[in-house]
Amino acid sequence: MKEKPIIIFDGVCNLCNSAVDFVLKRDQKKVFIFLPNQVMAGKKILEKYGIKDLEVKSVYLIEEKKIYSQSNAIFRILKRLSFPWNLGYVFIVIPRPIRDFIYNIIAKNRYQWFGKRDVCRVLSDEEKARFLL
Repeated sequence: MKEKPIIIFDGVCNLCNSAVDFVLKRDQKKVFIFLPNQVMAGKKILEKYGIKDLEVKSVYLIEEKKIYSQSNAIFRILKRLSFPWNLGYVFIVIPRPIRDFIYNIIAKNRYQWFGKRDVCRVLSDEEKARFLL
C-alpha cells in the first residue's frame, strides 16, 4: 500500500498553521498527513533525511520516499489539492532560485509578520486522524 504524503511544518508558526488549515479544507481526498516539526516523530523523520534541528527553516513534504522543501514542497502540495488550487502548480516553471528567494524572505520574517504561538496547535477530533504525533 502506498504511504500518504506527510507535510512537516512549524507547529508554533501562525502562518504555517494557517497554511495547514488551508490545505485541510482543500484536501478533499484526504491525501495528506500532517506533522509538526517540534514533536519527536517530526524530528526523527527529518533526521532520516539528513536534516538537523538547526536546519528546520522550511515546510517539508515527504512523498514517495523523497523529501521536498521550500517552494518545491509548496507547489507539490498545491498540485494535489482540488481545483482551482491545483492550478498553482504551473508556477513550478519559475526557476527554483527565484521561488526559494521569495520563500526564504517570508520564512525568515514569518514570526515577526504573522506571530508565533507558545505551543503547537490543539487538534479537533476530526483533525486527530490527519496528524502524526
